Amino acid sequence: MKALVMKMIQNRAKAILAKFKPKVIAITGSIGKTSTKEAIALVLKDEMSVRVAKKNYNNEFGVPLTILGEVSPGKSIMGWLGVLFRSYSIKSFPDVLILEFGADHPGDIEALCELAPPSVGVITGLSNIHAEFFESSEALAEEKSQLAMCLPSDGIVVLNADDHRVSQMSRETKALVRTFGIKSDDISMSELRISTRRDEEFDPGELFAITSLDVMKSNSKVGELKLRNCLGYAPAMACLAAITVADALGVSIDFAITELNREFQPSPGRLNPIAGIKGSLIIDDSYNAAPAAMINGLDILKIFSPGEEQDRRIAALGSMAELGQYSDQEHRQIGFRVAEVADVFIAVGENMRIAVESAKEAGMHSDSIEWFATSEEAGRYLDRFVQQGDIVYTKGSQSSRMEKVVKELMAEPLRAEELLVRQGENWQKS
Repeated sequence: MKALVMKMIQNRAKAILAKFKPKVIAITGSIGKTSTKEAIALVLKDEMSVRVAKKNYNNEFGVPLTILGEVSPGKSIMGWLGVLFRSYSIKSFPDVLILEFGADHPGDIEALCELAPPSVGVITGLSNIHAEFFESSEALAEEKSQLAMCLPSDGIVVLNADDHRVSQMSRETKALVRTFGIKSDDISMSELRISTRRDEEFDPGELFAITSLDVMKSNSKVGELKLRNCLGYAPAMACLAAITVADALGVSIDFAITELNREFQPSPGRLNPIAGIKGSLIIDDSYNAAPAAMINGLDILKIFSPGEEQDRRIAALGSMAELGQYSDQEHRQIGFRVAEVADVFIAVGENMRIAVESAKEAGMHSDSIEWFATSEEAGRYLDRFVQQGDIVYTKGSQSSRMEKVVKELMAEPLRAEELLVRQGENWQKS
């Protein structure tokens, strides 16, 4: 019954798009989709009406819900029937629809392109996350490239020039190609700078960091981004992608930069600095974990300089899921990197045992490493262990539930629903 209703809802979503003909901007990639989506919405919202995909609505269930302006009714058949019923009363629609396209299995991207044909595609970057059901990283890249291939000849594809597997997708599309990134000859950046607080104590409401960069078009400076409480390359790339989309759609680059400087902020669980207990600082990156994103986050941890000699950089990392054949090697590489950047390693989950061993192999003392089976255990330990001036970086796949560590450590736990991921009622029960 539910499958039938879901098919009917997908058909209604197609019919709505056919009727109102909005510009569909689809974003795919292994990393940075949500931040890129939010940045694009910021630069377009004053020029046109925009609807943005909510939460992680990036599959055959979430995409039609976004199109219809609905939220998931969960397991309720009556709720899904209500979604279907209300779809017949839609009388108006936004000019632009910004969607995320996820891919867990071969064929997912093509199916989503058929459901919601995009005129603009953005491909953010690739990592081995979600590789479990793909024969190789090349097969995963081929899946993501379907977005570029599905675009029409009058469409626009926006590619990450710093990822060679993404940049090569320019050969596989009929659409106009635009690029962004350090290596781009189109929209690029230079002089990326991260200013961090060197302090003995971090308090709620303070400015913890600024990421600054010069924005270039065709290698000429056109402006400067100063992103408050944003950390490094990942948010910078999200904003560059948004500027590229804005420019391609005729929105002023100067306006886009102004809006991003004024309003862009980290999404919950994406390199979001949060004041912690006892004057500590949490870098909350707990939403999910691709290997490349975890390495990037550890590099951010290294940039922070503890204010006093006794202050520590703490890496609290949960297992990375859906890596298939790459799981052991990716966790091993994480352990090597932790040994280079962190003073303390808090490992969570079975797969992180591999990272623990490689961290020891790289010279990290066993007294500086603790392993826990669950995030709850790790959170309780850190609650006692953390001290003033410590900087705690947290990340792990969704199944690791590392937001529970953050909730245990945050200075304002009553703001958890606002600041953290997975705070809904169903998540709280699990």
